[in-house]
Parts: sequence; structure tokens; C-alpha cells
Amino acid sequence: MVISVCIPTYNGGRYIKQQLDSILNQSRAIDEIIISDDSSTDQTVEIIRSYNNPKIRLFEKQRFANPIFNLEFALKQAKGDYIFLADQDDIWMPDKVEILVNELAKSKLVISDGVIINREGKGIASSIFEIYNSRKGFLKNLTKNSYMGCCLAFHKDLLPIVLPFPKKIAMHDLWIGLNAELYTNPIFCPAKLVKYRRHDKNKTPLDAHTNTNSLFYKIAFRLTILLLLVARFVRRKTKLR
Repeated sequence: MVISVCIPTYNGGRYIKQQLDSILNQSRAIDEIIISDDSSTDQTVEIIRSYNNPKIRLFEKQRFANPIFNLEFALKQAKGDYIFLADQDDIWMPDKVEILVNELAKSKLVISDGVIINREGKGIASSIFEIYNSRKGFLKNLTKNSYMGCCLAFHKDLLPIVLPFPKKIAMHDLWIGLNAELYTNPIFCPAKLVKYRRHDKNKTPLDAHTNTNSLFYKIAFRLTILLLLVARFVRRKTKLR
């Protein structure tokens, strides 16, 4: 069973070593770490190179200027049977891979809970699941997303379904999660397996109180992703006939 970890990076030099160390020192070893770097201007690439580890496959000088499509490129390089998503600035608990591999024997997609830390690594919230009221359900997650990318692991069987990412999606993790809701039975694992770091350069808001997008944008975004899901679903069903 080959295990791939996909990390999109951009100017992550401050935290990337902590994250890579936590991934490489798992109780259940991973087989490859695919890193797509979106033309970082800090020391990110130098830190990654310094590992000189054959498990790390670094793709430099990407020019997506977008974390969603930077991740998409990394996913396209993955050789694993199981694919784990990782952010450049988090920290994995030592048994994350071991626990989620066991859960993936029961489902095509698993999402774990985690704790939230600040930029210095101090705890600021004890459960991601509590903040997002995380649970299964297509309409629930279309309304308020529970599918945090840094907590996701899934079978390679989902890749032909979710890829390529539509150009108009604003959240890759929601796209993956909602497709999983349509095609499989996701598992929400209560184990807290990630230290999810919040700081001023995070791309997504922690909760509704920090989300400054307008109500119009939120409605339009959800209608767009719903239409994209329907179109992808219809095309897939047509091909399978």
C-alpha cells in the first residue's frame, strides 16, 4: 500500500521544517511527499532540498499563483493508493497516518479532527470539529464546509472524480468533500491528528466571524459549486453508460 502526501508550498520557510519532520517521523511510514512550490521567494526550497531525502519529490518554480491549482499539480504526480493532503505550516501528530490508514479500509475518504495553534505553536482551540460543527451531509457541508483540506485522506479512486479542479472553485477541500458525499460514505474520525496553525497568511477564515465575504458572494459561490458538481456528475454518469 503506497502512501502519498501532497503539499503545495509558497513562502513557507518559517514552518515547513516542522511540518516535514512531523510527516517523516510517523509511526506508520509514508512512501512519498510530493511538494509543488509556487515560486517561493524565501528559503522554502532550500529547506526542502536540505533534507536530501528520496521520499521527497520537489517540483520547483511553478507559476500558478494559486494554492488550489498548485495542489492540483501535486495530486497529478501522486503514485499512492492513499493520498494525504498537508499544509505547509501545520504539524501532524505521530500516529496520524497509522490511524487514518486503518479508517481508509472502511471508506474512500476520511477526515480527522485536530487542534488549532497560533503562529508560535500555542493552542488556541481544542477541536476543529467543534468550530465547524463537522459532520457528514451534502447540504450541511454546502452550507458550512466541514472538509478541512489539512485533515483529509482519501483513496486514489477519487482522483479521476475530483480532477481536474474546475477553474471557478474557491475551495478545493469543499470540492473534494462534496464529491465524496456523492460517490462514497465519508468517515469523520474524532481523533485529533493535526495541529492546524492559524496566522496572518492563512488563505481561509477560521469561522464566520472572520469571514468578510459578502452574503452575495457566499450564495453565488455555493450556487456555482453546486452547478459544477451537477455538471461533473452528469458527465461521469454519461461516460459510464
